[in-house]
Amino acid sequence: MTLSREAAEAAVAAWERDELGVVGEETVEEFALRDMAAELALIGAAVTERGVREDGRVVVDLGVVQVGAALEAVGKVRQLDG
Repeated sequence: MTLSREAAEAAVAAWERDELGVVGEETVEEFALRDMAAELALIGAAVTERGVREDGRVVVDLGVVQVGAALEAVGKVRQLDG
């Protein structure tokens, strides 16, 4: 999969982020957001391990589930951006 440099950097930042504290009760929306962040972090792990920079983009081999999660996350972000 080819990611923009910005998307790859966001994914890596999510992977490197430290979770502090205990998660309490969450709304459905908060749970969905946390789930999306977790998928982004897993993509960041793949970028860190095997991503290759090419012309301002990053190419990384992702599994089918990760590609689906990435596409779903993009769709959700576009909905939020309106």
